Formats: sequence, C-alpha cells, structure tokens
Amino acid sequence: MANSPQAKKRIRRNERRAEINGARMSRIRGFLKKVETAIEGGSQDEAKAALRAAQPELARGVARGVLHKNTVARKMSRLSKRVAAL
Repeated sequence: MANSPQAKKRIRRNERRAEINGARMSRIRGFLKKVETAIEGGSQDEAKAALRAAQPELARGVARGVLHKNTVARKMSRLSKRVAAL
C-alpha cells in the first residue's frame, strides 16, 4: 500500500487517467467497427466515409498517448487497402 503522499496522489491520478484512456480507446474502437461493418457491407462509399471519420480519431489517440504511432499507421494502411479493394 502507498505510504507517501506522493504515492497516494499518483494512485488517484492513475485511476482518473485509466478511466479517461479507457473511454478514448472505446471511442476509437467504435470508429474502427464502423469501418469494418461498412467494408463487410460491400459499400465503398460508406467505407470511405467511415475511414475518413476514423482517421482523425486514430491520430488523436496517438497525440494523447493512448496508441503508438506505428500501430495507428499499420491500422490505417490495412484499412485503406481493404477499402480500395472494394
């Protein structure tokens, strides 16, 4: 258990950050799910629109430190390739 005031403060801060980061990841996953369903639906227009909406969310995840930049680059590359193949 934390004994110092700084350690107690760090625990409180970590709990708040975990909640915020969880919400961010959930939001990002929702955007990715929309792209996936549009791709499976076979509609290229819908898929392109969903991909355009997902791009800034993924970039925001990188900026906020929730996702690694290479992870986002890989996801965007793979999704773009799948949308273009429709």
